[in-house]
Amino acid sequence: MNLYQPHLVKIDSIIEETHDTRTLKLRFLDPEVAAKFDFRAGQFGEYSVFGAGECTFCIASSPTRKGTIECTFKSVGKATNAMRGLNEGDTMGFRGPYGNSFPLDRMEKASMVFIAGGIGLAPVRCVIWNTLDLRDQFKDVTIVYGARSVADLVYKRELTEWEARKDVKLWQTVDPGGETPEWKHEIGFVPAIVEKAAPKADNAYAVVCGPPIMIKYTLPVLEKLGFPPERIYTTLENRMKCGCGKCGRCNIGPVYVCKDGPVFTAAEMAKLPGEY
Repeated sequence: MNLYQPHLVKIDSIIEETHDTRTLKLRFLDPEVAAKFDFRAGQFGEYSVFGAGECTFCIASSPTRKGTIECTFKSVGKATNAMRGLNEGDTMGFRGPYGNSFPLDRMEKASMVFIAGGIGLAPVRCVIWNTLDLRDQFKDVTIVYGARSVADLVYKRELTEWEARKDVKLWQTVDPGGETPEWKHEIGFVPAIVEKAAPKADNAYAVVCGPPIMIKYTLPVLEKLGFPPERIYTTLENRMKCGCGKCGRCNIGPVYVCKDGPVFTAAEMAKLPGEY
């Protein structure tokens, strides 16, 4: 089998998350592929529009929900703009899954703290739903999510669902100036809200994803709260292209993000060159 030949997938549905961000729900056209396909939370895929190229995104849906996969993307270049032009019922390509994953088996019986900024909620959403679908295997679940403005919040329907759950502590925030008159949640940057939420580090893991500047200032807050770097996880999409360590585009020092990642602990990140 050709390593680079994608499986054909049909767009079952499209959700407009924001003015420039969409979520696609995809279904494999080949029933045999659909029956055998499996992945782990944190893995990614290569999504292709024929004649326009491939894009690398996490699989944003949970592996506990079979039959379809989802990806969330922002229109920023040729391939993503081509994806933006597709409609429900159209066919595109998918290669994957690739990379490592969040070690949920190791995290069982612990509390989970999920921290995300902007479209960085996409890879975190995957592991959030994985955790919630296996809710009895975990202790407390805390979610801190922020965006520049109310209009930039993704997965609004799911934020409402998580807010209504009694077994989830949800903190939502927008940057100063990004609020609306109806906004009833926090106003401030994500690191400050994490400090305000003050999740307990005892027998807990943290998953962080978002803009690099957000991660940079969130990690010291988690350290202050007592989270050891070995229990803080993040995920990178650093210039990944081929997905299997052949092109070398995602190389950082001795690491290939597509093969050794995209999931890393803060302890592992600290050993990488600062170029990422």
